[in-house]
Amino acid sequence: MATVLDSHFLALTAIVTLGYQIFFFIITALLKFDKVTDFAGSTNFVIIAVLTLIIKGSWHFRQVVLTSLVVIWGLRLAIFLLMRILQWGEDRRFDEMRSNLGKLAVFWIFQAVWVWTVSLPVTVVNASDRDPSVRAEDIIGWIMWSVGISFEAAADQQKLSFKNSPENRGKWCNVGVWKYSRHPNYFGEIFLWWGIFVASTPILEGAEWLVILGPIFLTLLLLFVSGLPLLEESADKKFGNVAAYRIYKETTSPLIPLPQSVYGNLPLWFKAIFLFEFPFYSRSLPQEGLNW
Repeated sequence: MATVLDSHFLALTAIVTLGYQIFFFIITALLKFDKVTDFAGSTNFVIIAVLTLIIKGSWHFRQVVLTSLVVIWGLRLAIFLLMRILQWGEDRRFDEMRSNLGKLAVFWIFQAVWVWTVSLPVTVVNASDRDPSVRAEDIIGWIMWSVGISFEAAADQQKLSFKNSPENRGKWCNVGVWKYSRHPNYFGEIFLWWGIFVASTPILEGAEWLVILGPIFLTLLLLFVSGLPLLEESADKKFGNVAAYRIYKETTSPLIPLPQSVYGNLPLWFKAIFLFEFPFYSRSLPQEGLNW
């Protein structure tokens, strides 16, 4: 089919993403209704992947596979997050935003940037005319995606079940995959998107390699901005004076799943350099016993 705006669909996907997020921003601002926020983000990935696949019309095997992987991930996450927020009733992230239109607008613009940037690998693959045979990179990428979504889905379900149990009220989740990582859902999300990038590499040429900014952006976002820092701070404020929690935090990897018996015996410098155990993850933890 004919080129739409640009040969790599970058302008097209930017316009579609911005329009989609603005639509839900208006709903949120007018109705003070923030239950569709995560749904809007997750489904936007699906729309971009499917739209670029259909518009290009090549239907190469690699394009169909990567689009399918994004659709499966996006729909699972969208449905899970929507059902969860409908059950919980409110999203605490927006407590300070509901009455501040400027802060709310910044959040939705940032969500649009997140969707567009992270989607770059599948966008460029779907826009490409190149169709090399399946390579090792494809297989490795698909395996990484499978491992990632398995961790993310398991972590989501295990934490939801844990929090829904009355006997666990006021406790932190330390069951299932949460015994091996303090944020296994984020590990899964990061790993699967790096998998999608790896599976896109057989068709990349020249400046197209810049699509690596997608998984890099996601990784930095979760490690330093909206993911681990916020949740670590919240957990430390709630449970920081509980001895069992402090032991859990000291012996459990922040991201990459590892047995507690292994992680707990590693030196702090090794954890910080190779396992993302940054000191600022403990800035809200009562200082007694810490040795950063």
